[in-house]
Amino acid sequence: MKITFLGHASLHIEVGGKNIIVDPFISGNPKAKHIDILDLKADFILITHAHQDHVLDVETIAKHTQATIVSNAEIAGHYSKKGFHCHPMNHGGSWTFDFGKVKYVNAIHSSSFSDGTYGGNPGGFVIEGEHKNIYIAGDTALSMDMKLIPMRTKLDLAILPIGNNFTMDVDDAIMASDFLECDKILGYHYDTFGYIEINHDEAIRKFFNKGKDLMLLKIGESLEL
Repeated sequence: MKITFLGHASLHIEVGGKNIIVDPFISGNPKAKHIDILDLKADFILITHAHQDHVLDVETIAKHTQATIVSNAEIAGHYSKKGFHCHPMNHGGSWTFDFGKVKYVNAIHSSSFSDGTYGGNPGGFVIEGEHKNIYIAGDTALSMDMKLIPMRTKLDLAILPIGNNFTMDVDDAIMASDFLECDKILGYHYDTFGYIEINHDEAIRKFFNKGKDLMLLKIGESLEL
């Protein structure tokens, strides 16, 4: 499993011979100007919630790649009406795709499209594929519900927001990693704009002092599990 950071909360995941894009907000992010969305491969697009900084490039990528959009029932319905191929999910449900198993799990946040259209309840994803398991938290506050995830799935990596103001901060993300029983963390949803800028060295040090590994990838950089 190969995970590439595309900036903000956007990811590209290669697993089981398939390409997955998560929450594509790339063309509107000046820090990701070197990423051409038309060069991205996508068989599936996973969407955690409907905010513009998570869905901006969904339609462009889906039109170009014919990818299947996977999200909650409301977001899937929204894109289905526009003619896109979608797979609707809801909290607690899971589905086995040809690259692995995906479960849609709780997140505490809000969710609406830029025009005010209701985007359903926000969520995160647990993905099991190639004998590796990851958790993509989406935009969320710290939640006791995170303790449920390791009761079903032993995680190899947790991808957590750390930018504060709209989501968890670094300290809450450390607590989340305890709840998740996962000490390998990929941070995201930070530095894109002023509200969520962080001190990288301090964040890494805080995780290190708790015996945990926080990875902060450069945009376009990858890790492999």
